[in-house]
Amino acid sequence: MTSIYVGNLPFSASEDEIRELFAAFGAVQSVKLINDRETGRPRGFGFVEMDPSAAAAAIQALNGADMGGRALRINEAQERAPRPPRRPR
Repeated sequence: MTSIYVGNLPFSASEDEIRELFAAFGAVQSVKLINDRETGRPRGFGFVEMDPSAAAAAIQALNGADMGGRALRINEAQERAPRPPRRPR
């Protein structure tokens, strides 16, 4: 399974809209839109999981595509770098 980063999403985008957009390239395993922890409002990015060949086609076709007046930024998701431990206040 390949995880795809989907950035610069309009804040009104829904998981169903993203699933439909990517489904044109193959079976979508999951869609996760990220919300702000404090406010619960959308942060404007998310992740889609697809088979590797379908993911490659979707990345190629959709990077820079317009959605709600915004140019989408789409690439293969990178592992998040480990964060240093938090210091107590």
